[in-house]
Amino acid sequence: MRPCSAAQSLPEASIFLARRPTRSVIDRFIRESQDLPLSYGPVGIVRTRTSGRHLDELAVAVGRGQADFERARAALLAWKQFDIGWVETFPRHAPVAVGTIVAVLIRHLGFWSLNGCRVLYSVGGPRDVAQFGFAYGTLTNHAESGEELFEVLIDPRTEHVVYRIQATSWPQATLARFGQPVVRVLQQRFRDHSVAAMKRATRSNGVRA
Repeated sequence: MRPCSAAQSLPEASIFLARRPTRSVIDRFIRESQDLPLSYGPVGIVRTRTSGRHLDELAVAVGRGQADFERARAALLAWKQFDIGWVETFPRHAPVAVGTIVAVLIRHLGFWSLNGCRVLYSVGGPRDVAQFGFAYGTLTNHAESGEELFEVLIDPRTEHVVYRIQATSWPQATLARFGQPVVRVLQQRFRDHSVAAMKRATRSNGVRA
């Protein structure tokens, strides 16, 4: 899917908000996102590294063995990697399926943002016992442009369950462009906190649906 022109983007007022949006505002944002195109192309740039941009990557062991892998996979399917307090995804129980639209709600320094994304592809499969993950891409109502891949896999040498995030992005909204140093700090903070969330989910007795 090709990126759209700036004229097709939603106004930045629909992305950046002075206070936490109500559920009705979030639901309307998701409805308005359904037919929006991606803000970049081609799909798969985080795996092929063809964007010409930097690639951010973090891979950390979150468990060990098959049971922990299954819990980690269930955690990704339940979007538990976003259980970090200052970032949330909506709908709460969105299916991890190609085409699913999600709104990522982020609390910044004194304001909020709503960012539209679409699930694009998966890695591994329901019967794969060593690898599972999925990627989403930014829509034109997202402050950034780019793609992010969340993945869990078993290291065949150590049997460690590894959670890996790979992302490439660049600013789309004016505020994101001028605030890029802060954005980069928040992106690193998200990766660190996401790893902690996956450790909690993987080492618990189960993952709530």
